Amino acid sequence: MGVKRIIVGVVALALLGGMGEAQEARNSALDRLSQRADLFGWEAVGKVTIGADGYCTGVLIAPDLVLTAGHCIFDRRAQAPRDPATLGFAAAQTDGAEIAARPVAAMVADPDYSPFVPLSIDTVRHDVALLQLSAPIPTSIAAPFRVGDVPAAGAEVSVVSYAQGRADALSWQKACRVFGRAKGLIGFDCDVDHGSSGAPVFDRSGLAAGGRAQIVSLVSSGSRKNGVSRAYGMELPAIVAQLKSALRSGRGVIRAVSPSASAAPQIRRTEPAQGQPRILSGGGATGAKFLRP
Repeated sequence: MGVKRIIVGVVALALLGGMGEAQEARNSALDRLSQRADLFGWEAVGKVTIGADGYCTGVLIAPDLVLTAGHCIFDRRAQAPRDPATLGFAAAQTDGAEIAARPVAAMVADPDYSPFVPLSIDTVRHDVALLQLSAPIPTSIAAPFRVGDVPAAGAEVSVVSYAQGRADALSWQKACRVFGRAKGLIGFDCDVDHGSSGAPVFDRSGLAAGGRAQIVSLVSSGSRKNGVSRAYGMELPAIVAQLKSALRSGRGVIRAVSPSASAAPQIRRTEPAQGQPRILSGGGATGAKFLRP
């Protein structure tokens, strides 16, 4: 099941503007990464499992560190952080199988993120969490991605995610675009839905020079109206550096209470008004060195 929350008082998101139909028409469709060959290079993207059937999307930025949305690690009903022992990470999970899976041992959210207030510009731009796994996933199995700066408005980006209706395999939208930036907020016209929270937004412009895709944002919330999808994220480099420092120092870190804890309470779904941006947490009914995209 999923968590959906209507954003109240976010008129300022209009500062991000919009894109015309001609530019939106250049976006690519979603490709289901269902075969091993399809996953080639995307092994570091996976499912952040939450209790029995909740999930978000996450991505490795180090062998034992997963980046995801901050709201994924909080239980709004309990008004408290989740026990990390009820979370896990399944790298490149497809049809119930993954290339590697690890429990979460510790986690930390951006200290400026407020998880139990209505969504706003502040909550979106600080909606980031870092999960520390119980053991590293070898880079020969899943090579982590680096974090980089968001490209200018109009630039092409890619999103790899799970979502409602496609929770059993990753989907890749090879081409969508940045439609605006304002005050640490980023807007993308990418196809996202519930479960896409924490999905990495990639800049692949360095591939032509022999580089690799970089994570430039995470999906925090989104909206869909008249067939047009909008996703909102944040600038990452400063936040990620702060979260890594916090993990090293222990500042604000939430550690697993019981490694053998049972599943967390199920996540309830609250439907928003059509077209309103909402948080996109989701739930399901649900060796070799690889080349890097």
